[in-house]
Amino acid sequence: MSRLLATKPLDMLIQEAAEGGEHSLRRALGPINLVTLGIGAIIGAGIFVLTGTVASQSAGPAVIISYILAGTGCVFAGLCYAEFASMIPIAGSAYTYGYATLGEFFAWIIGWDLIIEYAFGAATVAAGWSGNLVALLQSFGINLPPQLIGTPGTVFVYFQNHWSPLAVIGMQLGRAGINPDTLPHARGILDLPAYIVIAIITTILVMGVRESANFNSIIVMVKVATVLTFIGVAALFLFRHPDIASTNWHPFVPPNTGKFGEFGWSGVARGAGVIFFAYIGFDAVSTAAQEAKNPQRDMPFGILGSLAICTILYIGLAWMLTGVVKYPQLNTAAPVALGIQATGVRWGGIVVMLGTFAGLTTTMLVMLMGQSRVFYSMSRDGLLPAWAGRIHPRFRTPWISSILVGFCVALFASLLPINVLGQLTSIGTLLAFVIVCAGVWMLRVRRPDLPRPFKTPWVPLVPILGIVICLFLMLTLPGETWLRLFIWLAIGLVIYFTFGIKNSRLRNSKLP
Repeated sequence: MSRLLATKPLDMLIQEAAEGGEHSLRRALGPINLVTLGIGAIIGAGIFVLTGTVASQSAGPAVIISYILAGTGCVFAGLCYAEFASMIPIAGSAYTYGYATLGEFFAWIIGWDLIIEYAFGAATVAAGWSGNLVALLQSFGINLPPQLIGTPGTVFVYFQNHWSPLAVIGMQLGRAGINPDTLPHARGILDLPAYIVIAIITTILVMGVRESANFNSIIVMVKVATVLTFIGVAALFLFRHPDIASTNWHPFVPPNTGKFGEFGWSGVARGAGVIFFAYIGFDAVSTAAQEAKNPQRDMPFGILGSLAICTILYIGLAWMLTGVVKYPQLNTAAPVALGIQATGVRWGGIVVMLGTFAGLTTTMLVMLMGQSRVFYSMSRDGLLPAWAGRIHPRFRTPWISSILVGFCVALFASLLPINVLGQLTSIGTLLAFVIVCAGVWMLRVRRPDLPRPFKTPWVPLVPILGIVICLFLMLTLPGETWLRLFIWLAIGLVIYFTFGIKNSRLRNSKLP
């Protein structure tokens, strides 16, 4: 048991972080790159898709409070991530931090859990990207075959000259008095656009981190401008029509329907747990620590800076969106586009559509980058096969890991429903945050003498609050999501005890 909990010496981690040469990652990222990496990962499917879903099904206009609650938990976790990232500037994120504080067994659990966050998260975003592409093409009269735009079993109906998922259009048909059974039907087989976009982004990642970061920075500017445009247009509209705002924001917390998580304060809590997906990404900055030029200074800046900027943008967008559109109408794949249409600004719809594509694209890029870096770290420790850590001699990227991750994520995105992917991503991330917060607290007790370029304030209060809020948000998620998490972790333990435990470099170095 003691060997299962053996920790990786910090001196060894620091030595690995200082390694150079063709077999190491290239240090090419500055502070602005790191902030835009964080923003690129954070602003994506959450703000452009889930804001409407949560408002219409769980929290109503109080989705603003859901954002604040989820963001508060992220602040505490972000402070803990910043301390670790500055102290241990090495790829691997929470996996590496867990190895240094909790031991190899827990490190493996964290690493396996991060697959849920990054891989399933990228798959969720790819599914959202595909849905927006289909909607854009349909606006130009182009209809892709329904069999190639939906996951297996998705039911489509042909209405108003295009195919739409029945789950999305069913309410509209009901209000119009149309029986869906009277319309042509089809079933999805494969979400081909989601598969293709993952393949393209994987190619960009293999080509190099500098190229990927520059591409990301350009797209981030586009989507931040999009969010600001929406907030500005909507605010001006509501200023001119205060009666619409007062009507749409009342009641601010809709009464509970009699079921936990559907309006009322339980709906606000459930909404925070679901919308937490919108904040996922700031921790992906820490996976790039080994590629930062000055990680001790720049990692905290990248993590906390991106989190602060996105929190402000999220609250502003949710506030304006629920003001221009009554919350029951926001259960759509493109709620922000619906909001801009309600203002009557025609050109705004095009801007929002472009920003949505930009947001989803950079989120996929950063998540795929994070997952391949976690595999790289686990391979270096012997817990995964050596090929997972091989560096391309020209591009200096973990190219095999990037290709494998991209292939698997493409399959997830094209075959699994988006709601299942989103909930798995949220619970996996929350678990990682709990472990990172606990790790900072434990390391302060065990090694108070270690140099910390950035120190989390008010320890142990901040880590404890991070743990409590993240656990609370986990408890608000559906029971089937917990079941999927346990099944996924069980599969990981089988791999660890059949391969990882035998090939661990740390364990083998301590064997007589």
